[in-house]
Amino acid sequence: MSKVMELDDVSATGTCCAPLSGPALDESEASELAKVFKALSDPVRLRLLNMIASADGGEACVCDLTGAFELTGPTISHHLKVLRQTGLIDGERRGTWVYYRVVPERLTRLSGLFALPALAPA
Repeated sequence: MSKVMELDDVSATGTCCAPLSGPALDESEASELAKVFKALSDPVRLRLLNMIASADGGEACVCDLTGAFELTGPTISHHLKVLRQTGLIDGERRGTWVYYRVVPERLTRLSGLFALPALAPA
């Protein structure tokens, strides 16, 4: 059930933010990005994000996420909360369950950070 997250390449379009090899980040942008990377540095959160991004229909019920881990429901909820606070995922309550989906703009922003400038021919 593993799918690769497909991210748009924004390095050539100029539609997003400058890559890390571009102009210097200001303090607030660096602080915001550090929080996102800190959230993604946890293996459980990284797996949750992957599971949500690769779910059929683009969203996953929390009821389908908890079984993949040997963690309690409150612990999974905490990890999902961290991902929501960083803006990587969004959720919608439907009855007793919450359904999560990724926020494409945030993932696209991250993919554009690692674009390297084209090298000039020698």
